[in-house]
Amino acid sequence: DRRRRHLALSSASGLATGAHCMRQSPTSGERLESIDISIAPVRTSTRDASAPLNAAAEDSAGFGSEGVGARDSSASNSGARPITRRSTRSTVEMSTHNYVRYEELASHTADLGSGGFQGEGADSQSLRGPPWCRGIARLVRWCGGGKRTDSRLIRLNAKRPTDRRYCRNVINNQKFSLLTFFPKVLYEQFKFFFNLYFLIVAVSQFFPPLKVGFLFTYIAPLAFVLAITIIKEAHDDFKRMLSDRKLNGEMYDRLLGDGRTERVPSSKIRVGDLIRIHTNQRVPADCVLVRTTEHSGTVFLRTDQLDGETDWKLRVAVPSCQKLATDADLQRIAATLYAGAPSKAIYEFVGEMTTTAGQAGGAGSGGAAGTAPGHGGVAPPTTEPLGLENTMWCNTVLASGMAIGVVVFTGNETRCMMNASATPTKVSGLDLQINFLAKFLFCLTVTLSALMVLIPPDHSPSPLLKLLAFFRFILLFSSIVPISLRVSLEMAKVTYALHMFRDSEMKGAIVRSSSISEELGGIEYLLTDKTGTLTRNEMVFRKLHLGSHCLTAASLEEVRGLLREAYRSEAAGAPLSPLAHQTRSALLAIALCHNVSPVEGGDSFQGASPDELALVSFAAATGLKLVRRDLQHVVLQRAHDDVEMVWDVLQEFPFTSETKRMGIMLRERETGQMTFLVKGADTVMAEKVARSYWLEEEVGNLAREGLRTLVVARRPLTEAAYRQFETELQAARLAKTAAGREQAVRECVDRLEVDMDLLCLTAVEDLLQNAVQQTLEKLRNANVKTWMLTGDKLETAMVIAQNASLVPRGGAFYPVVAKSPVEALQKLRGYPQGVLHAPCLLVDGNSLELCLQHHQVLFLEVACAAPAVICCRCSPTQKGQIVRLIRTHTGKCTAAIGDGGNDIPMIREAHVGIGIEGKEGKQASMAADFSLTEFSHLQRLVLWHGRNSYLRSALLAQFVIHRGLIIAIIQAVFSSLFFFASIAVYNGYLTVGYATIFTTGPVFSLVLDEDISAENALKYPELYRELQKRRHLSLKTFLIWTWKAIYQGGVIMLGAIYLFDRRLVHVVGITFTALILTELIMVAVEVKRWHTIMIASEVVTLAVYAGSIFALSSPTMLGTSTFDLPFMLSVEFLWKVAAITAVSCVPVWVGKVFSQRLSPEKASKIR
Repeated sequence: DRRRRHLALSSASGLATGAHCMRQSPTSGERLESIDISIAPVRTSTRDASAPLNAAAEDSAGFGSEGVGARDSSASNSGARPITRRSTRSTVEMSTHNYVRYEELASHTADLGSGGFQGEGADSQSLRGPPWCRGIARLVRWCGGGKRTDSRLIRLNAKRPTDRRYCRNVINNQKFSLLTFFPKVLYEQFKFFFNLYFLIVAVSQFFPPLKVGFLFTYIAPLAFVLAITIIKEAHDDFKRMLSDRKLNGEMYDRLLGDGRTERVPSSKIRVGDLIRIHTNQRVPADCVLVRTTEHSGTVFLRTDQLDGETDWKLRVAVPSCQKLATDADLQRIAATLYAGAPSKAIYEFVGEMTTTAGQAGGAGSGGAAGTAPGHGGVAPPTTEPLGLENTMWCNTVLASGMAIGVVVFTGNETRCMMNASATPTKVSGLDLQINFLAKFLFCLTVTLSALMVLIPPDHSPSPLLKLLAFFRFILLFSSIVPISLRVSLEMAKVTYALHMFRDSEMKGAIVRSSSISEELGGIEYLLTDKTGTLTRNEMVFRKLHLGSHCLTAASLEEVRGLLREAYRSEAAGAPLSPLAHQTRSALLAIALCHNVSPVEGGDSFQGASPDELALVSFAAATGLKLVRRDLQHVVLQRAHDDVEMVWDVLQEFPFTSETKRMGIMLRERETGQMTFLVKGADTVMAEKVARSYWLEEEVGNLAREGLRTLVVARRPLTEAAYRQFETELQAARLAKTAAGREQAVRECVDRLEVDMDLLCLTAVEDLLQNAVQQTLEKLRNANVKTWMLTGDKLETAMVIAQNASLVPRGGAFYPVVAKSPVEALQKLRGYPQGVLHAPCLLVDGNSLELCLQHHQVLFLEVACAAPAVICCRCSPTQKGQIVRLIRTHTGKCTAAIGDGGNDIPMIREAHVGIGIEGKEGKQASMAADFSLTEFSHLQRLVLWHGRNSYLRSALLAQFVIHRGLIIAIIQAVFSSLFFFASIAVYNGYLTVGYATIFTTGPVFSLVLDEDISAENALKYPELYRELQKRRHLSLKTFLIWTWKAIYQGGVIMLGAIYLFDRRLVHVVGITFTALILTELIMVAVEVKRWHTIMIASEVVTLAVYAGSIFALSSPTMLGTSTFDLPFMLSVEFLWKVAAITAVSCVPVWVGKVFSQRLSPEKASKIR
């Protein structure tokens, strides 16, 4: 009964924010009456039911002066039960406090079910039931990880703007918390084979039967690796925490419903808040722009941190709120804002704003304002559709004016956070090879340990003792799997990144993923974008084709003369020549149909499209200068008489990748004539314009010249036709879903785009990047096959490919243009594979789709056999799909390079993603593994830095493996000579010192080695072909290094035993010293070009070891005496060490010299 009385009160009060109920169908209205039937007699019609609601709405909103009596009379007129004293008191409270009205609206909406708004029912239903039920429901959703991302209804200036709480507006980019830091870090480390293996080894030393040495011998290397990782992760996460804290602590002005303003941090902002944002201030959450200080009602946003685009985006305030006199009026209005569900789509938004009658356009107006007979004396509420142009997404920056926005999405539901997907983890092929070798080494360790247990005679029948001995040998041979290998490689990758960053020939280069630097040394397929990558994305006007005449940039004076003639003849009433009339119409359309704004205080322009900037600049040069462009007006100035011409903007339809055209409806202020102008791609516009005999032919001619074309058309409009169109468009924009709204608007516009007058065909040229030809030629000589994936036309792509030397001069093209799968199959089978000068494969968008759907394997076989491939009209999805297919089909290393957001799919799919910071922004650069400022830097990145990264890592990895193998072989020989006893030949100090201070410096200095100079690497790109074979780290080279370790380890231990003197400590001193000297000499043998740091590391390491002999010989310093100092200083020790070291190293050096003489590498010939 209480709920029904509450509902009756809500219905009789005529809540303004419940205006959507009046827009319901009669069915919905009948549902409303059926709920109210227990309180009031059945009403005869929906219109009768709405009368008391509308009458009470005026009073409830504070516009009427009748008070409760008017409300009571309204209810009695409808035959409803009189409102009780308790209800009257509640009604008075509603008149005083807006938020009471809003809360009752929520209950009213909950009882109505769906309520006319998508997602309202879900919100309202969640509030039903006792508190303990709602608590359990929230707990279940939290435990299940479910997130509610339904649409929402926001009530402005209410104490409780929404029916439920939404996520906090907190930016959290941290990977860890205080509770999860150590568990997550340890898990990330021990999921690798290396670390897990050494963890097991270290833990085993806590068991006395398995203890083979000092505990720190096994703990120290693992602890060092973990400490470095933990410190690095903690440092990075701490920096992320500081960055998040700075963003979450930014202060903003929040406008309260009582007229006050308070300063709040970004983290305290909630859904429904009114936030004031100043110029150059970050937008803290996803907002709807309701008001701005700009008279035009528009502001500009910088969105480079959201979509990577550098151009400013125009945003429009909600008209009803912009018309308010002051900001204080905005804080008093009663309005509801509907927003669709949170989405990743940054270019879509669906919403509505409903404002009560009398408040739209001026708060505080009297109750008589907006009265409408037949509706209870009050006009229905105003509903305005909201779209992308009304939004301000989080992390964008306000570039002009001051704005007030209503917060609709916060925290993880904002567009920027929902699109903040982690970049896929990429692993280099070299790392995979090393991981395989590590498993092979582990098998070698197990095999060698088993042999040490099985070879000796079986004196002990106990299997347990044999098993114990087996595990002890595994611990003794644990150096075969070197834990320092991963540390050395990670430090090497950082070194490579520093070299790239400091390269003066690659200024601005950024390494965003240093873990795949070695992949740069084996690229076989390069997939590149065209516009902005091979070209500068700087458009220069070239031609204006009128059908019968073609005007060029060189004939600028002629065009100016024709324009002057047209206006002077019109002013004098003289007839116009056809050419002058055509020229003026075309130039006017070019100067009006765009989304370009003039920059104040100069003659430059700001716009999203380089094509539009080139065309508007050309129009200004001919005498039609754009002086002002806002949401309502376009103003042009004639150069010959300085007269300003003004057009009112009626409607505007921006360019999208789906429509491939833009349109604008204008009314000339002087004459009142209305015109619909459309500009777009020829493939789309050919169906929109009246039949033309010259359009298709001239488009092909201009494309063959390498020019980008746009078709401009016009359709005159009458007042009646426009009013009908406006009505249809308004209805289409009220669709509840993004897809439905977009489709409805598109269909509405399509009905006007029929038999339009073809005005002109424009042609602009995209200039090539610097040194593009030389770069592509060198990559082709390096056996890197280049594929160009572009969204441009086939003819334009052909010309650019020839100009950029993607196809050699005189090279042929093999076009694949098919309309059916059978035709595509015939074209693919007809490609001449295996010939000496095979043609470039040229595929258009439709044929590419057919090939990928029906003949995927054959297409890849043909394409991979071609020297170059060009795919035209290629979508972003197709780009990523092509890269993925090449990876899976060939198994070769791929690289993708681009500069725009449409290139991100292929950049992420490729082994190596390279982004260029160009005119389209930083989106591709931020998503890439490597960022460049020019395409020409690619040759140095690949041919020089890629070469060094791969060769150095391959040598370093094998040297570290050799270092671990040789000491394991010494241990194996020692144990086999001493009755296969599982006793360590070296104590913990020597083992740790050998893996760190005694060898790390010289071995790691190999990352500075160079087999050839940078000049020769770029001069002879053919040398890169050797790297593509991946022979510098293979099973063959691994076995060679293994045999080196077996030979040298055997020589060192057997030589020491043969020259045995009196005590075992002498054997330890001789073998360990010879081992250190062998490693230092092996480093010197492998160096191809000495560096100062290399020499210093050798000398310093030798001096450190010489000094450590004294410390290791003193029992008081370390608690035990490792060396016999008098013997270590004797001549006998020196000649024995020298002899063993010579026998160990000289044969290896001689073999290397003979190998280089008999089969020299190409690099050694140049060196």
